[in-house]
Amino acid sequence: MPIIESTYKPPFWAKTSFVSTVFSGLARKVQGVDQTRERVTLPDNDFLDLDWSYAEQESNKVIILLHGLEGHAQRPYITGTAKLFNDNGIDACAVNFRGCSGESNLLYRSYHSGATEDLEAVVNYILEKNQYNDVYIKGISLGANMALKYIGEREDIPSEIKAVIAISTPCDLKGSCDELLSLKNKHYAIRFLQHLKDKLKPKLIQFPKNISVTDFNSIKSLIDFDHVYTAKAHGFKDAYDYYDKASCLQFLPNIKVASLIINSLNDSFLSESCYPVIEAKQNSNLNLEMPKYGGHVGFINKGNIYYNEWRALDFINQV
Repeated sequence: MPIIESTYKPPFWAKTSFVSTVFSGLARKVQGVDQTRERVTLPDNDFLDLDWSYAEQESNKVIILLHGLEGHAQRPYITGTAKLFNDNGIDACAVNFRGCSGESNLLYRSYHSGATEDLEAVVNYILEKNQYNDVYIKGISLGANMALKYIGEREDIPSEIKAVIAISTPCDLKGSCDELLSLKNKHYAIRFLQHLKDKLKPKLIQFPKNISVTDFNSIKSLIDFDHVYTAKAHGFKDAYDYYDKASCLQFLPNIKVASLIINSLNDSFLSESCYPVIEAKQNSNLNLEMPKYGGHVGFINKGNIYYNEWRALDFINQV
């Protein structure tokens, strides 16, 4: 599929990556989304919390929303999409990954960029419970990688899944990690790491045989966290094995579902390898849009409807 020429033009004050990223993460507010929480038991007896919001009229369409690293279903980049889709006759199911709904999950493991088994469980649950004919998936950052990996690594995708939209996607996790560890992103990396370590602390008490205080104190960077916790808790040899196996890039050629990736060219979290130009050109199901601006999930637009949200709705209306 030819690369899509983007029409995104941000306000003059939001052209820098830092401003658009930080404003969207810390200052944006979305009102008018009424969410109802439902707890789902996973095959391994852990749980996920799903936050539902509904269209005014009964709908046979639903969008599954996947948040980013240390996010949750109340983040504006989730509720903004939920509101827009609800207003256009589509239900929204916002997923809180394990341990991200305000309550620790039950197991030592939690969530990670490639945990498509949890997304599969959500999809199966929704299709078993509801009569949805059309299912869409929209992932943000970590959730975007997960969504693309899900549809690229499987041959048995439910026919109800009609489209996937991936925003600010770290297609190459190692490349993205290298960018996050660079000096330009030091403030972001420190913030992410603190949140991750705070969430890991209770597991020191819950699972002393899995992680020691010495292990915990050795975590000084994001890659340390993935070496000490993410990899060991989820069956990988080390952080590099995790990055290699969980990255969606290798699965993009196999995608058979209409998909849209929107990665801004000034996203400081993404390496050059996170822009899958060759893969998009060689796969008619894969659409790649690379706006000049937008930072990381910072596609600020008029009326508090972000450009990526409008494009997601426009894209599903075309498939």
